[in-house]
This record gives sequence, C-alpha cells and structure tokens, in this order.
Amino acid sequence: MVFTPENVLLVGSLIWFVSIVLSKTGYRFGIPVLLVFLLVGMLLGVDGIGIKFDNYKYAQIIGMVALSIILFTGGMDTKFSDVKPILAPGTVLSTLGVLLTTLFTGFFIYGISHTFSHVIQIPLTFALLLAATMSSTDSASVFNILRSQKMGLRNKLQPLLEFESGSNDPMAYMLTIVMIQIINGGETSDVNAWNIVLDFLVQFGFGLGFGFALGKLCVWVINKIDLQNKSLYPILMLSVIFIIFSLTNLFNGNGYLAVYVAGIVMGNSKLVENKNINSFLDGITWFVQIVMFLVLGLLVNPHEMFKIALPALIVGLFVIFIGRPLAVWLCLLPFKGIRRRAKTFISWVGLRGAAPIIFATYPVVEGVEGGEFIFNMVFFITLTSLIIQGTTIPKVANWLRLSTEKDDGPENFGVDIPEELNTVLQQQIVVNEAYLKDYPLPEGTLVMIVERRNKYIVPNGQLFLKKGDKLLLISAKKDETEESQKTFTFLDRISKIRSKRN
Repeated sequence: MVFTPENVLLVGSLIWFVSIVLSKTGYRFGIPVLLVFLLVGMLLGVDGIGIKFDNYKYAQIIGMVALSIILFTGGMDTKFSDVKPILAPGTVLSTLGVLLTTLFTGFFIYGISHTFSHVIQIPLTFALLLAATMSSTDSASVFNILRSQKMGLRNKLQPLLEFESGSNDPMAYMLTIVMIQIINGGETSDVNAWNIVLDFLVQFGFGLGFGFALGKLCVWVINKIDLQNKSLYPILMLSVIFIIFSLTNLFNGNGYLAVYVAGIVMGNSKLVENKNINSFLDGITWFVQIVMFLVLGLLVNPHEMFKIALPALIVGLFVIFIGRPLAVWLCLLPFKGIRRRAKTFISWVGLRGAAPIIFATYPVVEGVEGGEFIFNMVFFITLTSLIIQGTTIPKVANWLRLSTEKDDGPENFGVDIPEELNTVLQQQIVVNEAYLKDYPLPEGTLVMIVERRNKYIVPNGQLFLKKGDKLLLISAKKDETEESQKTFTFLDRISKIRSKRN
C-alpha cells in the first residue's frame, strides 16, 4: 500500500475502530480495557504487522498531553467531600510511599543484577533510576478500572486510591529526573541532598499553589466570559488544562500535580455548561487514552524483551508482592482507622500503566546509557502488573469483603438541574409502601420521578409507592432553605407587630 494521506487516515481509523471493538471483548473476560489497546499497539508494531515507530520524544509529548487531560478529568470527577477524610493518608502514600517503593525496588534490582550478570550488570544509581520510573501507580489504569467495574468499595477506598494515583506521578517524575541528573552528571554533578529537597519543595509547592490559584481563576473566567456559542465552553476548558500545565512547568512547578489540583477545584465549583464540559472531557479522555496506549504499544519491540523477560518478571513480582505492600503498610502505620483488609487491597491496586512507561522514555531522550533497557524492563513489568493485578481487582475486593453493589444506572436518572436554581437532587429507595400523598418527606422536598422496574413514572399524590421503588427527590439547598425561613420569620414578626399596633 502507498501511504497517501487518505490511506493513513483509513488505516488509522480502522486501527481505532478495531481497538474499541476488541476492548468490549476484553471487558467481557475481565481484561483491563487499556491493556487491550497496549497489546493492539504491539501487534501493529515491527514484530507484528510491521508499522515502525521509534520516536521516544514524540511518544513522550503524546503521553504528556494525555496524562494532563486524564489527571484533570480525574480531578473534576473527585468530590472534595470524599477526598477530605482521606487527604492525610493519600498524601503520605503519594509522596513517602513512592520514595519507599523506589528504594526497596532499587536495592532489590541492584541485588539481583549480580545473579543475572549476563543480562544486567548495573550500578546502584542505575537501579534506582529504573525503580523511580515505575514507582508510581498509573492514574489512567486506576481511574479506568475502578470506575468501569460494576462494584463499589467500602471505607472510602475508591477516593483514596484515585487520589493517590492522581497525585503520586509528580514524586515519581521528580525522582526520575534527579536520578538522570546524577547519572549524566557523574562526578561533576552538583546534585546533593539539599538540592533534591529544595527541588521537591519547589515542584510540589508551585504545583499545589498554581493548581489551586489557576483553578479558581479559570472558574471565574469561564463563568464571566458569557460565550454566545455554548459549544465553545468544552474547547475553552481544554485550553485551560494546557495553560495550567505549561505555566506551572514554566515556573519549575509540577504540571501534573497542578492540573489534578485545578481539576478538583473546578469540579467542586459552580461552572456554566458544566454538563457539556464533563461530557466532552469524558470523551476526550477516552480518546487520548486510546492514542497513548496504542503509541506506547507501537514503540516497544517485543523481540527485545525476550532476553530481559526473566529478570523483569522477578522485579515485577517483587513490586507487586513485596515492594508496594511494604511501602503501603509502613506509610499507613500512623493511621489506625485503616484496617488490615483495606491495607491489603490498597497494596494490590498498585497498578503500573502508561505513566511509568512514559517516565521510562526520559532516560532514552536524555541519552542515559542503557535507556532502552530501562524502557523494555518497565514495559514488561507494566504488562505483568496489568495482567496479574488489573484482571483480579474485583475478585480481590470480594475476597477481602470490601466490595459493595454499585448502582449501574445514570446518576439522578440522567436529570440535570442548572446550579443557578440552588436545588439538590437526591435518590431514595422506598422501604414502607404507601400512597405518595402519605409518604413521609422532609419539608420542602418533592418527588420528581419514580423508577419502577426500569420504567419511569411522573407521579401525583394518588400514586401507590411499592417497596423497592426508587424516588428522585428535589429540594432547596440547606442554606437557601434556612435563609428563606429566616426571612419569612422576620417578615411574619413585623406583620404581627403592625397588626397589634393597628
């Protein structure tokens, strides 16, 4: 085939289409959807169909764009009320947990390098660099698996795992960059403990500060700009993501942390066209995930992984069963409220994915000797993690008795009320049968819709509510109700005073 623009578009569209169709089959058999895209990319590569792609720099840029959108969308979907109770343990896991995982894994790699000296014979700094690139859990994989499975998690585990995966990439990124500087600098390197601590404080401080401040600023801008074409709001939001990421990096802050924090700020604020923005972000997030995993699959040459398969498998199993669990249990020692079963599950959801593979491109791009070896090792370990951990998360949650049934229907029956109306939508399941007119409801609350056996009823007072019916309730926000009640009471008192005088 001659690769004209039309043929490239045709082939690209077919690859895209086939990947999505295969993902449905993978989901049916419990295979993580993103693993399917990764495997499709490998099949299309030089050892498969024969498409050659070996530009690590382009892959890095694609990954940077994709991770920015994924982290921002994850932040938008995170309710601060859910994050607040787990903020302390989540922060410890995303910082100290990543550092401990790097140290445990790095020393283990250095130790086994003497056993596999015919395959790998590396200094300690190189071993720590390899460990740093894969020390964080992957936000794309964690968000995708936890939110696509038809289950819930007890004890605030889902927000804790999502917060950790969304906020631990900066630590892994910083450790990767520091180790590259040490290796490339050699004896002349000016990297020392003080510089590392200072860089850490700058990256995290500016990442948090810029994310919060720019998030607040963007909320104000989006609400005040009053675009005539409402379809432009989602596009405006996309530009906001890249501005926050780039501007934070320009001031040596961590852009990944900034976009995640900004997402949380904006997701917990009133935004015009919020529903359209969220729908757009969900779609574009899937798009960039597919592109990113296909590109990363194309980038690897499977035949190069055969000679490192055994040591990579051993390292991968160490991270899954020893390195990650040991780091998690040590980090969570001060938090007595987190039980053993929860710690075990947190240890198991240490998924590797796109983020570690993208971080593994940095040594190659920066010219570190043996950079391709690091990339192949991390890629193999990521496959191991997605196959062993990614396919068993629901089973492990059930085994540990941490899973709950999750309502698979649309939230609030798909009804969306403009925030300007200052109302709250809630769902309630009928326990005691009664006519609607006799059903006990809080003052100022109305029943909008009744769902019965997947059918929807617009009710009136004569409707007989049956056990198991699901009600969609609408009421004024608490502060608005209280304010209205105070105003009514004040006016009532004035009216009584006047009537007495008369």
